[in-house]
Formats: sequence, structure tokens, C-alpha cells
Amino acid sequence: MVSGLINPNPVVYEKKERRVRGASSNADEDIKDPEYPYSLEELKVVAEDAIEVDDQHSYVRITFTPTVEHCSMAAIIGLCLRVKLIRSLPSRYKARLSKRRSQIAMRLKHHEEDKRRTPLTTEAGLEA
Repeated sequence: MVSGLINPNPVVYEKKERRVRGASSNADEDIKDPEYPYSLEELKVVAEDAIEVDDQHSYVRITFTPTVEHCSMAAIIGLCLRVKLIRSLPSRYKARLSKRRSQIAMRLKHHEEDKRRTPLTTEAGLEA
């Protein structure tokens, strides 16, 4: 592990059972997070519902979610995912990767929106 971690206490989730399609030898291997000894799946950086596969158009889209907003490892994670796709899929497939806002950032944004919607009754002295 690297000293001075960006997120010193990541939430670790249980892995789901996988459905492996095709006969690729490395399709069921985990991609490890560059900072932690956990897989991207265990950290919910990549989740099954964020993966779209269109066999008819030979297209794969993966949206990954870093554990923190300004993750310095996002580019490395994207590169790892791209290499995994290149090694696992037939060459006719095109892949698109995109980064979603981090889980923490999404919660903070929701909290800020709630604060804006809440009337400023306490500041105005209108408490019930």
C-alpha cells in the first residue's frame, strides 16, 4: 500500500457471483485497486449495473465511480479497465469508459441541494 492514502478508510463490499461469457482465460480475474489490496468490485468502483454490453453493435460502455472526488488514480483505473477489455473481448468490440462523480461527492451534492431547499427559518427567526 501507498503511504498518505487519499481515502484511508474505503468501504469494502462483498463480491457478487459472476457470469462469465466466452472462453477467455482471464475474464474472471479481478482488477485490483492501485492503492488498496481490494478489487474494484469490492470497493464498488465498478458495479455490474454500470456496465453496458451491446453485442449487436459490438459496443461496451463502463462507467466507474472513484471512492473520492479528486482521485489521482482515476486515469490508472481507466487504463486498467481498458487493458482488461482489450484482453477479454473480441477485437471487433469498441469500448467507452467514463468516470462518474465519486460516491462521497454525490452524497455531498445531495446534502447541499437539501440545504438550499430547506427554508432559512432559523436565520429569519421564524422557528415554530
